Amino acid sequence: MDFTFNAFYTLIAAVIVLLLGRFLVNKIDFLRRYNIPEPVAGGLVAAIISLLVHSLWGYSITTSAELQTSFMLIFFASIGLSANFSKLREGGIGLVIFLFAVSAFIILQNAVGMSLATLLGIDPLIGLIAGSVTLTGGHGTAGAWGEIFEVEHGIQGALALGMASATFGLIIGGIIGGPLAKLLINRYNLATARTDQQIETRDNTPMDSTTSEYVPFEYPHQVRLITADNAITTLGLFAGCLAFAEFMTGFSRGTAFELPTFVWALAGGVILRNVLEGVFKVQIFDRAIDVFGNASLSLYLAMALLSLKLWQLADLAGPLMVILGAQTITMALYAGFVTFRIMGKNYDAAVLAAGHCGFGMGATPTAVANMQAITNMYGASHKAFLIVPLCGAFFVDLINATVIQMILKFFA
Repeated sequence: MDFTFNAFYTLIAAVIVLLLGRFLVNKIDFLRRYNIPEPVAGGLVAAIISLLVHSLWGYSITTSAELQTSFMLIFFASIGLSANFSKLREGGIGLVIFLFAVSAFIILQNAVGMSLATLLGIDPLIGLIAGSVTLTGGHGTAGAWGEIFEVEHGIQGALALGMASATFGLIIGGIIGGPLAKLLINRYNLATARTDQQIETRDNTPMDSTTSEYVPFEYPHQVRLITADNAITTLGLFAGCLAFAEFMTGFSRGTAFELPTFVWALAGGVILRNVLEGVFKVQIFDRAIDVFGNASLSLYLAMALLSLKLWQLADLAGPLMVILGAQTITMALYAGFVTFRIMGKNYDAAVLAAGHCGFGMGATPTAVANMQAITNMYGASHKAFLIVPLCGAFFVDLINATVIQMILKFFA
């Protein structure tokens, strides 16, 4: 029997999951030591409880997909609204190098998946589904490509296969990023962990207009000073971004520049921010954007993990589990030996490696959550928070779509 939660019950459940995750991270030293994000900790417990209830009594819960999507779009819009061009230039050559590393990994990810699929005697396109389509692409890309694989390439059950692979990636992406960064930081003595008192002092120090080197999303628990007027104005900006995203999704459907809705939400934020500031000299309230963006990020991840049906993963064929296991190892090795090294083998590079694990296996929100867990413990990494959100949310999807199209044309 399946119970459907409306938007209100979904929101209540997500908040409970976040509070549970915060409690677990604060009380369990292992989770805190290895920088497991709070939404991941609470969401996994909720998913395991859901699995037990389904196994014992046959009950399951379906949450509000519309509400989850809305929070995801608000998060991506907040990335765009935080991206003024003067700050983006600070990424410099590092942004280009990181984008090169990410692009190379997309090709490697598909090579691993398709090669293993061929060796295991199954359609190599199944390896593509268990490659960048679902791991770098996430649930949105899996859903978009699922019907194409089923109708045009004869892969039966491609949509279900893609959703299961994306679910696996979302979980693993949130688990391996923190421990990998911690290993790199300790091995190369890149930073010293902060004490609980230092973290509490920083979080309770309000971030106001005098705070230097402001970077969005870096410290989600730090106090922000905003007013009701700021909040209302910022909500209007978000509404504009989401309206633009909805319009462009419909307008571009079936054209050469068709993109996922969340990419249009991010693009809308970038355009709106820089037109208002650069042309009309309107002051943008970064702190209000940061508050809404961080809240949306946490709620989206909590809802995504709350809605997981782990029993669907149990139905995966053995060969697919082999492929996904190999993809996990490949991601960890690549982030540790390639991403970390070419980005400079410093603290910023370690945080970038954690972020790469997040969207290389899961999604950009997972990448940001991974980095937040690291910087909360070890200190700021402005470079990582300048590079990863825009790269993971915008450029990667364009590159991924191009690579997938080229592979499908070859096999067609």
